This record gives sequence, structure tokens and C-alpha cells, in this order.
Amino acid sequence: MADAKIPYSLNSKAVAQATQAWLHTRGVKVEQIAELVMLLQQKYYPNLTMEECIHNVEMVLSKREVQNAVLTGIQLDLLAEEGKLFSPLQDMIVNDEGLYGVDEILAFSIVNVYGSIGFTNYGYIDKLKPGILERLNDRSTGEVHTFLDDIVGAVAAAASSRIAHRKQAERENDLGLPHAPEDTEEAAKRLDAEKGQKQ
Repeated sequence: MADAKIPYSLNSKAVAQATQAWLHTRGVKVEQIAELVMLLQQKYYPNLTMEECIHNVEMVLSKREVQNAVLTGIQLDLLAEEGKLFSPLQDMIVNDEGLYGVDEILAFSIVNVYGSIGFTNYGYIDKLKPGILERLNDRSTGEVHTFLDDIVGAVAAAASSRIAHRKQAERENDLGLPHAPEDTEEAAKRLDAEKGQKQ
């Protein structure tokens, strides 16, 4: 009797580790994405620290939807770099064809994680292409980053949106207004704080 096929089960930890590993392999550091976040948000929050920016980038990268986008985009870039896609898709990705917008569509799945405010941040940083984005857009290296440059910009935009949401929550809290945390991390912190006060 043939062995029964083991049902597929996703290893979430492996996906998260692969996301970090592939970003590193492609020359992208969390700190470089955090620099983009600082650029986007410092005007609005002068006391914002690099540590806060790094933390928010890490929280964005902990989201499954984001990990899926990162892994998918990097794999497509690599396949194009190695000439393993069929024409005309191969040529479109290698040349970052202006009318090929699938890279931006993939990026939007990241931008959306923390609400529509991210679109403004993404559009701004995508036009400006500062820091790490300038290197990712340099085609003279022979590397293909058609997807990765948009993904990195989207992660920075989402982290910026996450900061904006938290700063708004802090203002509401300071004013004594009721506020429901928008994600489990914030809810968990609040529960821990309440438990600590009761003990």
C-alpha cells in the first residue's frame, strides 16, 4: 500500500525566516527601509526615533500578506535576472517596462495592510526614489529589482502609516478619548499593562 500523502501545512516561521533571508540576499537591510520611513514621517513627528522606525518596519514585515509579496516579487526578479521567464514577460520585467504595472499591484497589497493613508506615502517615495531605492533602480548593475524596489517602497509606506495610526492613538489617549487598538500587538500591550496595574 502506498504511503498516504501528508497534507500540506504552511510553516509560518519558515516563511518569516525566508522573507528576512531573501531581503538580506538581495542587499536590503531593515535599517535602510527604516531610513525611508524616517524621511516620510520626520516632518510630522520631529521626535520620531530610528528605533521606532525599525520597529514599525519589522512589524510590517511580520505580516503574512507582506511576506507573501516579498517572496513572490523577489522570485520573479531572480527568474528574470537568470533569463528563465518566457518572452515577452522576460523582457518586460528586465527592462521594468513602463506599461507593466504588476509590480505596483503587488506593492499595493503591502500598502493596504495599514489603510489607504499608505498610498500617498508610497506614491511620494516611488517618485523620489531616495536611499536604497536609488540603488535598486540602478540597472547598470545587471541585477533585476523590478518588483523589489516597489516592495521596499511599499514596506516603508506601510510602516509610515502604522506610525501615523499609533501617533493618532497616543493623541486620543492623551485627550482621554476612547480608542480601540487596530491590531493585536497594541491590544496585547494594553492587556499586559492592565494586568500589571491590578497585581
